[in-house]
Amino acid sequence: MVVVDAIVAHARRDHPDEACGVVAGPAGRDLPTRVIAMDNAARSMTFYEFDSMEQLRVWREMDDNDEEPVVIYHSHTATEAYPSRTDISYASEPQAHYVLVSTREEDTTEFRSYRITDGVVTEEPVSVVE
Repeated sequence: MVVVDAIVAHARRDHPDEACGVVAGPAGRDLPTRVIAMDNAARSMTFYEFDSMEQLRVWREMDDNDEEPVVIYHSHTATEAYPSRTDISYASEPQAHYVLVSTREEDTTEFRSYRITDGVVTEEPVSVVE
């Protein structure tokens, strides 16, 4: 399954709560290869939060596999796929792509990617490759 399809499927599956996760890839390559769907510890329609123990386990696993978080993703269930103030303040991986999926419309998928560095949001094009 393509990374984009896996992220969208996770977002749809967890709706009406926000979904969240990470896409790992080989360190230093900016290549997303392994989708890691995580639990939204907040169990919220308007907020996501990684479970701290799950996050520690996932980050250690990536480290053991010489991987890094290439993509940090989550969904918005009632708004557009654009980072909220909270999303911006929690963005702590400056090298990562922050992907948002809006599940507000059942038959339309809004899938967008951003870089968030020092509170500055820059949208970037999304290209799907095999």
